[in-house]
Amino acid sequence: MECLDPVLGAGDLAAEKLERANINPQTGLATDYLNHFNEVMMLLEMLPDMPDCSEDVLEWEPLDYEGHFENSSFKDKNLAIQAYHAAPSHLREHLEYRVADIDRMVGQIQQQLRDAPDVSAIAADIADFATHEIKPLISIASGVIHGHIEPEATQREGDGAQAEIDALFA
Repeated sequence: MECLDPVLGAGDLAAEKLERANINPQTGLATDYLNHFNEVMMLLEMLPDMPDCSEDVLEWEPLDYEGHFENSSFKDKNLAIQAYHAAPSHLREHLEYRVADIDRMVGQIQQQLRDAPDVSAIAADIADFATHEIKPLISIASGVIHGHIEPEATQREGDGAQAEIDALFA
């Protein structure tokens, strides 16, 4: 019987093919997804010097992994989506948790910007918050893409997760 589910390391998802596409062959995840968050992060950090960047921050919308690649010019976007589906579920879930946190925080900032009579008055606080709260979450998401999950997260998200991570890199 033929296996219909893609498997990392085999067929279309062979390690060499994933590496050429800049997709982590061990996790099946691509750092290109983080560009979506790095863009808004850059805008948030520029707010104190360029308050009119707030318009671009307000236009930013959350995109899940598949949505990002479907709407991107990433050359191997179909491969990235296929590899995502083959990625270990605990890594996908952990990435999705971090992304949900980032999306929620950016949404809160967007609401602050909408409510502010003067963006200049809150721009420095927003940039500081983004630097100290959102940027570390983007770094954690990058770690997940590279197969690194902080130990306390695996305990929160499932007892079997650490064993699966250990098995992945054994």
